[in-house]
Amino acid sequence: MANPLLADWDAPHGLPPFGQILPEHFEPAVEAAMQEHRSEIAALGALAEAADFDNTVAAFDRAGRRLARIAAVFQTFGASATSAPLQAVQRRLAAPLAAHHSAIHTDAAFFARLDALHGCRAELALDAESLRLLERLHLDFVRNGARLPEPERSRHGQLMQALAELTTRFAQNVLHDESSWQLPLADAAAMAGLPAFVRAAARQAALERGVPGAVVTLARSLVVPFLTFSERADLREQVWRAWVGRGESAGAHDNRGVVRDILRLRQELASLMGHACYADFALADTMAGTRERVDELLQAVWSRAVPRALAERAQLEALRDSAEPGRAGEPIADSDWRYWAERVRRERYAIDDAEIKPYFELGRIVDAAFACATRLFGLRFQRRDELPVYHPDVVAYEVSSAAGAPVGLFLQDNFARGGKRSGAWMSALRWQTRNVVGSVAAQLPVILNNNNFARGEAGSPTLLSLDDARTLFHEFGHGLHGLLSNVRYQRLSGTQVLRDFVELPSQIFEHWITEPEVMKQHARHWQSGEPIPDELIERLQRARRFNQGYETVRYTASAMLDMALHARTQVEPPADVCAWEAAFLADAGAPAGCGVNHRLVHFQHLFAGSSYAAGYYVYLWAEVLDADGYDAFTEAGSPFDPAVAARLLRYIYAAGNSVEPNAAYAAFRGRPPRLEPLLDKRGLLQADPA
Repeated sequence: MANPLLADWDAPHGLPPFGQILPEHFEPAVEAAMQEHRSEIAALGALAEAADFDNTVAAFDRAGRRLARIAAVFQTFGASATSAPLQAVQRRLAAPLAAHHSAIHTDAAFFARLDALHGCRAELALDAESLRLLERLHLDFVRNGARLPEPERSRHGQLMQALAELTTRFAQNVLHDESSWQLPLADAAAMAGLPAFVRAAARQAALERGVPGAVVTLARSLVVPFLTFSERADLREQVWRAWVGRGESAGAHDNRGVVRDILRLRQELASLMGHACYADFALADTMAGTRERVDELLQAVWSRAVPRALAERAQLEALRDSAEPGRAGEPIADSDWRYWAERVRRERYAIDDAEIKPYFELGRIVDAAFACATRLFGLRFQRRDELPVYHPDVVAYEVSSAAGAPVGLFLQDNFARGGKRSGAWMSALRWQTRNVVGSVAAQLPVILNNNNFARGEAGSPTLLSLDDARTLFHEFGHGLHGLLSNVRYQRLSGTQVLRDFVELPSQIFEHWITEPEVMKQHARHWQSGEPIPDELIERLQRARRFNQGYETVRYTASAMLDMALHARTQVEPPADVCAWEAAFLADAGAPAGCGVNHRLVHFQHLFAGSSYAAGYYVYLWAEVLDADGYDAFTEAGSPFDPAVAARLLRYIYAAGNSVEPNAAYAAFRGRPPRLEPLLDKRGLLQADPA
């Protein structure tokens, strides 16, 4: 049978024939594409001509395109539309794909040519982007073991294969726990306190799972509002325990041993590469560079966030004690914090999500994101429902410039469902590049955004919280980073930048959803069409720093856990990672009741892959940049100032990895970043938790 993954893809934009692809197509297609890639690299290494930039560096950047496109489809199905057969294929292919990656980056003949060019790079008279590519590719090879002697080089490959298998298992275990748990809401008592939008989402979740009535699942867009509004403390505790307990249940899906195995292998890898710990290895190729710089930032924020969270907790307990005198003196439980925080917010600012959400209908917020991109960067978005997509939820948009020139294709997949992992993310089916062979002038990007919003009932809209709207804008910021990329080489394209720079384009874009003029235009009541009232916008602005001690503690504690765990130099990881986690938080003075964003056993940033391992701090690092960077618009007097937007486009969104990130930021801002805008944004410069 013909394999659609290996055929020419003749759909518009080179989209794959999603509807023809079956799980059994991936293994033979990936194997054929890996063989083709190995042959390409072997041919480059065997060239008789002396190495030069074009026949070695640029040629490597063009190699492996078939494998890249197949792997992108494989990853898309695995994350967004998986099944038991596909998960089995993922487990079988994890090690071979890692082995292939290692083989490519330790090919001795090719590396000898690349290494020679790198050694004389100052004499090659390369333009800045070409020099950047040579330096980045050389570093890729070195960090993947190309300079290791045997048998260390072979051991490096074995470690990467074993880690690929373990991280695949970790992610699948979390998905199992998320998709298999539900809390039935059997009667009116179980629904007590829930606004209409939460009840509707729970009924829709039950319908999608084929069960009667209403259920709470472990989709974040259901968990958070349930914990916020449910008057049933016993049910809140059940939901909270299931949410924080993902990956911790004994049995086939227990991640505790998986985490230990990953940590053990990462420590061996770091030692093999000449580092005392995995954190040092990971940070060597970041803006931060060292643990000391990361710790300095984390402690600067932690020392301010903890007192703020304690003050917030006192407010919550005071209100709780007055409402429920029998509980006076009890500490606020983790499962209760959001509920009482919402009560305080309503009392102090006359705001609750039930009032806000009718103004944040999903379609209007998508339109708002597009409109901001149009005003800032001149982009145009045209919906194309006839294009092939991998799931009916996915909406495709052709993206063009103000002059009508094609920019790329944007695919948006917004809803939570079975077979889709939790969280929100951006990915690419194809990266932008001008390094192509033949008559094609450039390869345009195909960019995906995934969210996990709770779908509204049939005939009713999907309403977002303000946090949901920020998430949509955040991921769209990543999407713009991919779509607006304007570089020559694929390796430097889009979001393929240093990890602590990659969150800047996404986080700075979040600012526009809370701009009053954006809300006045796009935040309209889903029934009446009336714009959000000025008075409600003012209340939202006054409340923007509310509960930020809690939110900052949760994030910073997770980042500190990550860094401390990967900074250990012992070969053996903690015998009980959950006990280690609890002890670390107690020693750090984490306020009771706050919890963390991610416990280790379901911390997918760290253990479903390696990209954010010893790197969860990057959101805070990038927030320093985004808070300081957005002030450039404030100083210019308009959130759409054309001169500032032009610099943002040129140096941040379009530059990819063609410019060193500190230099890119300084070119945009005119100076290095400052910490104070971040502290002010989170309300950590003031003593009052208002």
